[in-house]
Amino acid sequence: MTEGTITPEVQIKQLEEALSTETDRLQKLFAAYETQEKELVDAKAEIEVLEKEIIDREIEKESLESIIAEKDVRVRELEMKATKNSKRVEHLEPELEKMEEKYSREKDRLGKVFGIAEELDNDLRLAVTEMKARDDWYVDHMQIFEDLNKAIKERYEMIERAVESERKSQHMSRAFTERVEEMVQARSEEMAEEEAMVVEAKEATAAVEVVEEMPEEEPVVEEATAEETTPDEAAEEPAAPEEWGDGQDPWASE
Repeated sequence: MTEGTITPEVQIKQLEEALSTETDRLQKLFAAYETQEKELVDAKAEIEVLEKEIIDREIEKESLESIIAEKDVRVRELEMKATKNSKRVEHLEPELEKMEEKYSREKDRLGKVFGIAEELDNDLRLAVTEMKARDDWYVDHMQIFEDLNKAIKERYEMIERAVESERKSQHMSRAFTERVEEMVQARSEEMAEEEAMVVEAKEATAAVEVVEEMPEEEPVVEEATAEETTPDEAAEEPAAPEEWGDGQDPWASE
């Protein structure tokens, strides 16, 4: 083999070396590309963060400017109020002196009132002490008052029962009187009828002129018997029931 002649093996070896070199170069370029891409992504994220910060700063700036403007307006208003108040104070100084005089007079008056209030407070405490002593006495003697109240209640109940008994007694007396009057009236009517029957019997006996037998005289005997028993019957009084109601008739038949 002569110089200058390249065999296929040498050429392949050269190509492999060149391929290996290019591969290394491409890997380095790819690694550099990845690094740059990562840096680019980081740079974009940082740019976004910075943009957000810029926007926030602008918002804060606008807010601060608005606050400053409001403060300026508030300061001007306060300055205006201060000026007005100073002018008002100048006009109110004479009134303030008058109010101080009134305050002094009211202070003296309130001092007197406070003294009176202390006296009243002492009187109130004394009254409270007396009331407590009175309440304690009442608690100690409460049973006596309760017994007295119970006795008064029993007295009124006894009076009510006595009045009720008297009312029932009067009712019974009126009923008894009415019943006696009815019996007397009935007896008077019966006696009048018997006298009329006796007169008729006598007239019939005189017309017939019967001397031996006098059957018409038996009613006369009965009349006499009836007349003799009349006082006894009138003396007999029916037994009154133990208790009669307001609307109960003591003589009504059972």
